[in-house]
Amino acid sequence: MSETVLLVGGGGREHAIARALADDCALYACASNRNPGIARLADGVEQLDETHPDAVVAYAEEVGATLAVVGPEAPLAAGVADALADSGVFPFGPHAEQARIETDKAFQRRFMREHDIPGCPDFETFDDMERACEYVDASDGDLAVKPTGLTGGKGVTVTGDQVTKEEAKAYLREEGYDRVVLEERLVGEEFTVQALVANGEVRTAPAVQDHKRAYEGDEGPNTGGMGSYSDAAVALPFMTEDDYDDAVAIIEATVEALDDYTGVLYGQFMLTAAGVSVVEFNARFGDPEAMNTLPVLETPFLDVLVAAREGDPLPELAFDARATVCKYAVPAGYPTDPEAGARIEVDEESAGDALLFYASVDEREDGLYTTTSRSFAVVGVADSIAEAETIAEDALAAGEEGLHVRHDIGTDALVQRRIEHVEELRG
Repeated sequence: MSETVLLVGGGGREHAIARALADDCALYACASNRNPGIARLADGVEQLDETHPDAVVAYAEEVGATLAVVGPEAPLAAGVADALADSGVFPFGPHAEQARIETDKAFQRRFMREHDIPGCPDFETFDDMERACEYVDASDGDLAVKPTGLTGGKGVTVTGDQVTKEEAKAYLREEGYDRVVLEERLVGEEFTVQALVANGEVRTAPAVQDHKRAYEGDEGPNTGGMGSYSDAAVALPFMTEDDYDDAVAIIEATVEALDDYTGVLYGQFMLTAAGVSVVEFNARFGDPEAMNTLPVLETPFLDVLVAAREGDPLPELAFDARATVCKYAVPAGYPTDPEAGARIEVDEESAGDALLFYASVDEREDGLYTTTSRSFAVVGVADSIAEAETIAEDALAAGEEGLHVRHDIGTDALVQRRIEHVEELRG
């Protein structure tokens, strides 16, 4: 039977999902913003609050959706997948309780400890910020300070790297968080492995490295992600295949403990001198990592969704053995003081061989406008990281004026620094 798929969300990740689905089904989308890339691919688009389960279900029923993909984390936390399932629409996305593996960092760490999942750093949780400050003072080593809830990738701070102990304590006292996790700082190189999960089965994608810091040379505040790259192999240049296999084993152990998890499970890992540790889990595709992974996925994504719904074995995933480099263009001042409401021009003809994914822009009658988040991404796909980087960089002429870009992502110099860093860690 033909499928009608509802896509929930309107960012760059969702534009990549829409591109992966549009040729194989009737596609509808709903989000609080109107993403022009999604609008061109979908049979219909509805602007609504995607964290409002009743509104999403009403639109799903209106379009006759047989499947749904929930893109962002906030709708998962709000129970959108639960509501869709209750209405008879199969959601590829975890229920709110399972999504706590991302949405509640205290739960995440306790869950790892309780189920003996490898790669868990030492940690403590606090709902009393003064006690948390005392823990900071008493700590011999550096700490990662993590609010337990969703912060869009921008809430974590690290002593000894980003702030002093005094600044960390001021942060704890001033931000007004209800609960925080304080854990040992992991030193190494971060990488991501994304897995498609259903019916107890796990299918993993090649590793990706995201770049969280706002400015070149890994300087500045954390962001939702300024860009990312993947290699033609499953591992990145600073990793071995054993490192990749260790990360996959951690994901598999987590899926087994979660019991009947459905959707994407994204493991953010740190390759340290002692091996692979878990930075965090996410309950959805990464953004920007989805834009690296989905364009080289040769297996129809719809086949995965249908198998998940039917209780069938998931298809083995085939990937085009090519490298990808993604670079985001973001509003000036992002992430601390982004200039929203600025009109931007994007010359799609100038993108050349790159893929262009719109993210958090508002399409109005007179053009495109920035929001407080990332505007659009360009992705180069080629036989090598260097070639893919050149394609992405050339494409930025499509509309960089008035926006900020990290030009160093995917460059030979930055990748080589990653390789040398891991070689130094491993002695």
